[in-house]
Amino acid sequence: MSMLNLSWNSDLNNNINCNFKPKETERLTDLKSREEREYLLYSAWSCVLTKSESECLLKLGIRNHSFPPWTSWKGLLDTHPAAATTEQIKILRRQAVLESAYPPWIAGSDEENYPLTRKVQRDIWIHQHPLNCNNPNVKFLLADWERLPGFGIGAQIAGMCGLLAIAINERRVLVTNFYNRADHDGCKGSSRSSWNCYFFLETSLECRQRALELMRSEDAWSKGIVTTKENYTSRHIWAGPTPRIWGEPWNYLQPTTDINGSLVASHRKLDRRWWRAQAVRYLMRFPTEYTCNLLNEARHAAFGKIAAEMVLESPAEEWPEENRNKSGSGIEEYVWSNHKPWIPRPLLSIHVRMGDKACEMKVVEFEEYMQLADRIRRHFPNLNSIWLSTEMQEVIDKIKEYSGWNFHYTKVRRQGRTNVSMAKYEASLGRESSTNYPLVNFMMAADSDFFVGALGSTWCFLIDGMRNTGGKVMAGYLSVNKDRFW
Repeated sequence: MSMLNLSWNSDLNNNINCNFKPKETERLTDLKSREEREYLLYSAWSCVLTKSESECLLKLGIRNHSFPPWTSWKGLLDTHPAAATTEQIKILRRQAVLESAYPPWIAGSDEENYPLTRKVQRDIWIHQHPLNCNNPNVKFLLADWERLPGFGIGAQIAGMCGLLAIAINERRVLVTNFYNRADHDGCKGSSRSSWNCYFFLETSLECRQRALELMRSEDAWSKGIVTTKENYTSRHIWAGPTPRIWGEPWNYLQPTTDINGSLVASHRKLDRRWWRAQAVRYLMRFPTEYTCNLLNEARHAAFGKIAAEMVLESPAEEWPEENRNKSGSGIEEYVWSNHKPWIPRPLLSIHVRMGDKACEMKVVEFEEYMQLADRIRRHFPNLNSIWLSTEMQEVIDKIKEYSGWNFHYTKVRRQGRTNVSMAKYEASLGRESSTNYPLVNFMMAADSDFFVGALGSTWCFLIDGMRNTGGKVMAGYLSVNKDRFW
């Protein structure tokens, strides 16, 4: 979908498509000007986002072998024949996985995440994936995602975090069912109207099928083997007890949130903050191919030209001829390929929440967010890039006043100064756009080096949790307000 904005002004962005071909009489290696070479590389990347890789490369005439594999799971070295040469090594590796291996979706050291994050994530996964879903002792909580018009994506996720807490406390497997935000044409086949259009399912397909079967059994209902969201009060879902099976690790959270120049050492909702961070990390632990494609488009639109310039600064020989038919070595294929897509580092994410949020908290003008951005840059002077997310057009209009910063943001129609409700605004965008662009912003914020937001916003609250279980605790969080804690 075309919704992403390039943060530069250049004719190179016009009319880029997969039908680009060099002139028949002109070889690619004859492209002498830097602009032509950048255009070629950028066009190739643009093409791969919408067409098959082989088709694009054939049309562009760059090379005839695959790009390095994009791995999403650490452990690619297992595919290398020398990785486990003896049966004993294989047994030891399998034993490590079963007994103590930590989940691969957690980045950073233990000190860079909330307390017990690795253990909690592993335990949640085990809880959600029983060995035998048909065992009569396995109970289920089958829940649709909240779909009331006033509930934004953040509120829906927060509600499911509460249901996961209930499931763990009651020793039930949580099975998510209808997800209205995935009810659009971008989500194909069985992923339509399902969370697994965007992220991995929270449990196995076997457990999901078993829960749906039990829904049709009066005996299962009468014995409490299966429950639904309607079995619990709103208060229980939103403010119910945090699971205590890991003790009370929130009591020794390091203070890393700054408000008005002071660290917030503690508050009465620390348990909820810790738990929602764990729950949202589990629910969003692996983006699907669909979500990865959305992120690829966003990163390419924002950073593709910068990346092309960097690539063209590095070759010492004629490009792209020297890369033709070269095969990668083992370290290139198995080691260097296992990294995240490139973005300019360091990167600051700012989420500016205004509009109808004023009915719940004191909203803050963009200038105050930028004051905090300047404060970060005083300590990290190499910081000059901002990923900006907001629903207000007036915020986008103000970025021209800050010429010392490079702003990147999704291209989507935003609200004017009229105080339209978020529900009406999202309805005007359509279900697909109103779901896709916020999730792109969420994942970009979670991956950014620094974050500035409003702690009173559920969305910011969840972003903070995703960062604090993604190796970003010591990056801190600067908030423009402290009206409430969820």
